[in-house]
Amino acid sequence: MTGLSLLLGITALAPRPPAVPLITHDPYFSCWSCADHLYDDWPRHWTGHNHALAGLLRVDGQARRFLGGANACAETVTQTSLDVEATQSIYTFTAGGVELTVRFTSPLLPDDLELQSRPASYVTCGLRSTDGAEHDVQLYFDASAEWVVDNPAEAVVWDRLAVSGLDVMRLGSAAQNVLGKVGDDVRIDWGHLLLAVPHVDAAATCLGSADELRAGFCAKGKLLEADDTAMPRAASDRWPVAALCWPLKVGTPRVERHFILAYDDLLSIEYFGQKLPAWWRRHAADAPAGMLRAAEAEHAALLARCDRFDADLLKEAAAIGGDSYARLCALVWRQTMAANKLVAAPDGRPLFFSKECFSNGCIGTVDVTYPSSPFFLRWNPRLLEAQLEPICAFARRPEWKFPFAPHDVGTYPKANGQVYGGGQLEGQMPVEESGNLLIMAAGLSLAGRREFVNNNWDLFTKWAEYLAEHGLDPVNQLCTADMFGHMAHNADLALKAIIGLGGYAQLCAALDHPAEADKYAALARDFAARWQRMAADEGHTRLAYDRPGTWGMKHNLIWDRILGLHLFPDAVGDAEVAWYKKVQGPFGLPCDNRTDTCLIDWAVWCAALARDRGDFEALVGPLCRYAGETPSRVPLSDWFVTTDGRQRGFQARSVVGGVHLPLLLKRGLGKSAGP
Repeated sequence: MTGLSLLLGITALAPRPPAVPLITHDPYFSCWSCADHLYDDWPRHWTGHNHALAGLLRVDGQARRFLGGANACAETVTQTSLDVEATQSIYTFTAGGVELTVRFTSPLLPDDLELQSRPASYVTCGLRSTDGAEHDVQLYFDASAEWVVDNPAEAVVWDRLAVSGLDVMRLGSAAQNVLGKVGDDVRIDWGHLLLAVPHVDAAATCLGSADELRAGFCAKGKLLEADDTAMPRAASDRWPVAALCWPLKVGTPRVERHFILAYDDLLSIEYFGQKLPAWWRRHAADAPAGMLRAAEAEHAALLARCDRFDADLLKEAAAIGGDSYARLCALVWRQTMAANKLVAAPDGRPLFFSKECFSNGCIGTVDVTYPSSPFFLRWNPRLLEAQLEPICAFARRPEWKFPFAPHDVGTYPKANGQVYGGGQLEGQMPVEESGNLLIMAAGLSLAGRREFVNNNWDLFTKWAEYLAEHGLDPVNQLCTADMFGHMAHNADLALKAIIGLGGYAQLCAALDHPAEADKYAALARDFAARWQRMAADEGHTRLAYDRPGTWGMKHNLIWDRILGLHLFPDAVGDAEVAWYKKVQGPFGLPCDNRTDTCLIDWAVWCAALARDRGDFEALVGPLCRYAGETPSRVPLSDWFVTTDGRQRGFQARSVVGGVHLPLLLKRGLGKSAGP
């Protein structure tokens, strides 16, 4: 038994992931199955809107549905297994003496920026006879024009793209309002969805009405002979689709076919008024044809690379926390990567922008980058650097007048300046974001990315000076858990500031500022000693210095170990772990005594404080149970209720990459992968 089915060691389809990643590349090109079986419902964009795909299998004249909603075809195949790996999701079905395997692969391999940026996923199908007989089989797929509009009432058009060796169908909005809107619950309405199938496989293709094409296939196993020409028309008007069909003879030897589903967004991000292309498009004179040719040429090799990577990730994670934890690490992989967009800066550097999905739609949010930073420090520190470049650039602009770090650089996809807090001091997160950036900068320095730190030395110095004055005992302000409101004397926030100052002392030493290194190291040690007295309570530490009898996660403490600062004795973490085991719920550790909700990234960081594997698994186990049993069928929510596993808020966010922190802790920063 493989896949997420190992999460709790139960049967193949239970427990199941809350949503299965199918096509995942960036915040717009992101499609999921949110049902137990691939044929229970239409696939959906992470926002919950239909991004329909239909899959039909005709065996000896009998048509059945394996992908999409019931109106595509009433009868279904039988789903027998689901395997969710880091880069691919693999379904297996049976029908009429034939086994069908469908593999959705988004090859988001971390050490290859060109490949990671390429917006092309593979759908690979394998068929074989299970009864020894040869079967007359036809295999059908289609993709809806819903993928290219924010609202299906918007008009769409379609055509074909000439690409050597491939049959390519193209769908796009009629208006093509490139980078025209911002927001959270929105979908792309510019660029083109591309469905490409190799000529060598002799597939029939057609652009037309969904109902006509599906009904015709079910009845005759064929497509219409000519493309529909009634356009432009609304995506909801007879539901235009790009469809393909393969006629096959299927016996005992396995038969395999594949196609590519890709998206060319033309331009991806607006950056201080300049419209930037995706990284793959920066030198693409023949885009998107060259991209599709490269994707096709590398299909077999990339599937093999993905298989190796997926297996290696599971092995590494299982050695730390067992099979359940390993499957959780695999589940969050594509979600973490696809909540970001890699683009080319005007000077040619890579910039990597997150979207604060189902939160407020901000772009480049520091307290979203920080929770996901262990993922990128482990797998490719250059991507973390590319996330921090925009926030540092904005901090130098005249409109940013504060002595602390910014929160964001705009609303996705426009990175034109901070929108959070309305520019007012009381709406900011001064200690939070300054501490976050100093900790991440220290991590990047240890991972070998010192040029970035040196280039922004003045900013890190200014933010360290701010924390030296305001970090030990923060005044009433927000932290990243802003849904819980303002709080003064926040002990975990102070912990972040202290470790940030220790990280800055490391930076000073690394960049040959010995006097400053000694000064800030001494300050961090002094603050750490005072913090232990101010935060102490019976058997644990307080939520806030002035609130005896309270408690809260001390997730920031783990960075003392990751950075090798040794500001706090192990006994502090040991006491916290013992307390967490007492107060956690069936589905995880609450953030603090005021709430029954958990943030999964924080909870894993707290678990990583455990020096005993049994304690680690005791704290991570309920989180794995949440991932496998939550009734909230959305891309993994990072904020959920610990008593019943229901989503409290947020979904599809990159912060779930924080689940990989124990892998970073085990490996060490000096050995991180990537260029």
